[in-house]
Amino acid sequence: MTQTLMFLPGASGNVQFWKPVSAKLCHPAARRFVAWPGFGGVPAEPGVRGIDDLVARVVGDITGPVALLAQSMGGIIAVRAALEKPSLVRHLVLSVTSGGIDVAALGAQDWRPSFRKSNPGLPSWFADERRDFTERLREITMPVLLLWGDADPISPVAVGRRLAQLFPRAELVVSREEHTTSSWSGRTRLPLTSSGIWPRREGLQRRAGAPGATLLACRRAARRARGGGQCVSESWQRAP
Repeated sequence: MTQTLMFLPGASGNVQFWKPVSAKLCHPAARRFVAWPGFGGVPAEPGVRGIDDLVARVVGDITGPVALLAQSMGGIIAVRAALEKPSLVRHLVLSVTSGGIDVAALGAQDWRPSFRKSNPGLPSWFADERRDFTERLREITMPVLLLWGDADPISPVAVGRRLAQLFPRAELVVSREEHTTSSWSGRTRLPLTSSGIWPRREGLQRRAGAPGATLLACRRAARRARGGGQCVSESWQRAP
């Protein structure tokens, strides 16, 4: 069973982003909200000088079964951690991220110039990161849930669909939101992984005797929960 839920922020280092979501999850695992040294008001550390150091910190903190929930550029760190510790990273939840693929080719707006202008005091590590992990995403075989907004110029739905094609076991859920996915935080109404991280909502509970709910169960529950056509769930799971 997943022992820890690790929440990774985006490039701004906002550790508060995932807390409303965490509060709605009915899951016995411990919570850990990861901070980036030098970002979001967290003091810099001499030994942390780039993305590789942030990845190393996250990987070093994974000592038992975990689910990684990551937003925006935090998704790149989550993907790399999953590649380094595939036996311990049991689930990935990625919200409006690049996932380490070429998003410009999929119509994404370049966020870097405005980010640098708005955050002149932050390290440029995330803005400088352009490595492409497309060829390695098929190695990530744990269930992946992709949360996307349908009006996001920075990471449009085309990015989520491409990631859903690349991950062998993926579920894409699209909602009427922008890049911050703030309304996921306020009304998380669907399963956040395919094997038991559930929101605190009546009727969305694991079936008794089912040690690992399937992606199909996740998809059906998402459809039951969405209501009013606010969310659309797409499954891209491949046959074994």
